[in-house]
Amino acid sequence: MKILFTGGGTGGHIFPIIAIIREIKKISPQKDNIKPFTFYYLGANDKLRSAFLLKKEGVKVKIILSGKIRRYLTPLALFWNLIDIFFKIPLGILQAFFYLFFLAPDVIFSKGGYGSLPVVLSGWLLQIPIFLHESDIAPGLVNKFLGRFAVEIFVSFPNTEGFPSEKIFVVGNPIRQGILEGSLEEAKKIFQLTGEKPLILIMGGSQGAQRINDLVLNILPEWVEHFELIHITGPQNYEEVKKEAEVVLRPELRKYYHPVGFLEEELLKHAYCASHFIVSRAGAGSIFEIAALAKPSILIPLPEAAQNHQLKNAYAFAQAGATIVIEQANLTPHFLLERIRYLFAHPKEFQKIAQGAGKFARPRAAKIIAEYLVTYLTGSLL
Repeated sequence: MKILFTGGGTGGHIFPIIAIIREIKKISPQKDNIKPFTFYYLGANDKLRSAFLLKKEGVKVKIILSGKIRRYLTPLALFWNLIDIFFKIPLGILQAFFYLFFLAPDVIFSKGGYGSLPVVLSGWLLQIPIFLHESDIAPGLVNKFLGRFAVEIFVSFPNTEGFPSEKIFVVGNPIRQGILEGSLEEAKKIFQLTGEKPLILIMGGSQGAQRINDLVLNILPEWVEHFELIHITGPQNYEEVKKEAEVVLRPELRKYYHPVGFLEEELLKHAYCASHFIVSRAGAGSIFEIAALAKPSILIPLPEAAQNHQLKNAYAFAQAGATIVIEQANLTPHFLLERIRYLFAHPKEFQKIAQGAGKFARPRAAKIIAEYLVTYLTGSLL
């Protein structure tokens, strides 16, 4: 059985695919050196090292051309839109069509995004069954369009917009189960934690890290007076943040501040485990990981997110009593710090948010999707 995955190439697309693949392997383990399922990925190139991450899971990866529509109106954006619409997307569809024709996968599972457009269209032309997962409460333009070709649309949030209700199956966002298996002792060793103060994990995301970095650095000495920090700065910002921190922090306070550029799964799980509180952007991946860990948090939605999906994600989470949302326009360094200090000073409110996060969680999302796909292909769970 051949299952082909596709997506836009961001972490929000790749990590759920990895989670689903791992669950399918658990359902259908290798028998007599024959794997009953073979996994493929067809999509656009990206900066996340998606090909490397997927190959580690035993996935055969093929990169094709793909274009996207830029919604900001500048002459340069218009130029690249024309290139993508008239050259990259048509060529990508041709590449995908011939690859799918000769591979003949049994199903296509799409995580959406611009990288999935040529693959899903080609799969539909070849009458290959298509399944789609939408992480955000407000789907992107590509997923809204591709939804009409899907047999089933798995969604993370109950009130997901833009899809026909008869196709929707609410499962949550697939998370890698390894994320839940961190160790406090390992975290202390890896990050050289003192354990003298409550630990805050700060995650800025791939697009919105710089402004959150500025919020932290602006009053970093005040932060470390009260808390110990693991601060994920984003790979491009790490050296700059580290140098600035060394300037503003007195030597005796530096032991409470732990900047890192990016955390792979094996390290992130330990940071999650050790943290008492999380500050994050509001991507669906982060929200459902925070929920599965039942961690209290403050979410700062990325204001430029397409269809304002991060804002809608965050408020859906907040309505469950699972987080506090602070919009970027209302945010100042002292306001953020004092809001966190207030919560630590009021344990009942702190615990209420953690409990709300736990109730919101859907940690079985990847398993549910995996079981659905296996059952669809084989008629049983083997």
